[in-house]
Amino acid sequence: MTKPPELYACLFAKEFPAQALLRLRSELRDKPCVVMEGEPPVEQVCSLTRKARILGLARGMTRVEVDTFSAVTVMPRSYKEEAVTKTALLECVGAFSPRVEDRSEDGAFLCAIDIAGSASLFGPPESLARSLLTHIRALGIIACIAISRNFYAAIALAKSLPPQTPIKIIPAGEESGVIAPLLLAILDLTKDQAEIFGLWGIRTLGMLAALPEEELIARMGQSGKRLRQLARGEMRHLFRPVEPDLSLEEHMELDSPIELLEALLFVVNVLLEQLILRVKARVLALASVTIILNLEGGTAHARTVRPALPTNDRPLWIKLLHLDLEAHPPLAAILALSLTAEPGSTSKVQLGLFSPQLPEPARLDVTMARIRAIVGEQNVGRLVLTDTHQLGTFRMESFTVPSGAAAVVFSRQFRSAIRRMRPVEIIFVTVQNQRPKTFVFRGKQYAVEHTYGPWLVSSDWWQSTHWGLEQWDLVARTQDGALLCCCLVHNRIEDSWQMAALYD
Repeated sequence: MTKPPELYACLFAKEFPAQALLRLRSELRDKPCVVMEGEPPVEQVCSLTRKARILGLARGMTRVEVDTFSAVTVMPRSYKEEAVTKTALLECVGAFSPRVEDRSEDGAFLCAIDIAGSASLFGPPESLARSLLTHIRALGIIACIAISRNFYAAIALAKSLPPQTPIKIIPAGEESGVIAPLLLAILDLTKDQAEIFGLWGIRTLGMLAALPEEELIARMGQSGKRLRQLARGEMRHLFRPVEPDLSLEEHMELDSPIELLEALLFVVNVLLEQLILRVKARVLALASVTIILNLEGGTAHARTVRPALPTNDRPLWIKLLHLDLEAHPPLAAILALSLTAEPGSTSKVQLGLFSPQLPEPARLDVTMARIRAIVGEQNVGRLVLTDTHQLGTFRMESFTVPSGAAAVVFSRQFRSAIRRMRPVEIIFVTVQNQRPKTFVFRGKQYAVEHTYGPWLVSSDWWQSTHWGLEQWDLVARTQDGALLCCCLVHNRIEDSWQMAALYD
């Protein structure tokens, strides 16, 4: 089996600080915007949009210079949003190839993808590039893609592609001619190297490639040979792939504090849209969503919503978050928010031809959320017995749907039902020979006919609480013949009797 020839696709997104902020602010994408970096009053423009550049703004301008332009939106740089956006892009690119190398620079996102042998999955390189570009644009990022058999030629060409030509493929063996018109600054020269080439009059890669190799090495050493190989598209590269983990997180720093829940949900809707888009690319669904609100005063407010089944229904998530935040509102104005999610398998329900229609899980989730808002979270869920011998102890857990179908065992054996008394009722008991003889329950006197027990129950040795109980199962009858089967509990520490349960 022959190894396929090397083939690389380079993805380049310029003005990345601005794009990372604008991808979640669609209303500002068609307006002149600049991103400021640094502390006032020495902050400077580090990134800007195309319309801002048309107006005459440039990198390095101070806030005073920017204020001289009208109708320009000024935003502070957010390294958190850039990191989240970068993670989302690497996840998107990783769906096309497991071999991805991150070559990002300050102010630009750059990565290279090894797509050798991927034609059987995605078609020719141009089809792969168009599909990848579609997924990148769905994330709100504008980028360019260059494809070449030489790693560095693809990077150099991607950096110079205009927005009007987002895809460019270099035919095999034509790398030197295609990248020859590119400016020498593409190679990220050192200050000394740029000064030397400036004195020589070398301005493009083609002019550098035409220099004689031996004379160049004699004047600049091995670094000169390396630069010449880069300019000719002949430099070999040892690929160093990264392995990004699936990290479903979206973050937005607000331009002004938010206090109204409706305004917060509008921002949450934008973040949820991106999370669902990312998780759908991996054929998964959102199993839980955690919202973290950064409040004024340096505090944080976090809430987690987990429906019965993983789902990608955005209106359902909005409704669940709305009900949860309405029941547990933040205590101060919101400055920033983050959404993190856990992925889960998409739920599939297959019904028989004559099976009745089942209710939608979303309706159950919304109903349970509304009930929690009324009675409290600790009073809604399913009962789970605790690991103790104390009578009547349990805890509440959220409803969950089991992943696999449990085996159902049918039994024809008839058993008596027990009805627990909550709370237990204190009763008067007459004891004879250390066994209950008679007792009074709800105004009636019962004579004990049969006794079973006692079963002794003591406290947990690892806890400081003390309780010692005797449990008796009794069959008693009144004077008019009414039968009663019950369970009495004798608290030996307090020397009291309680009616704990009735048997049917």
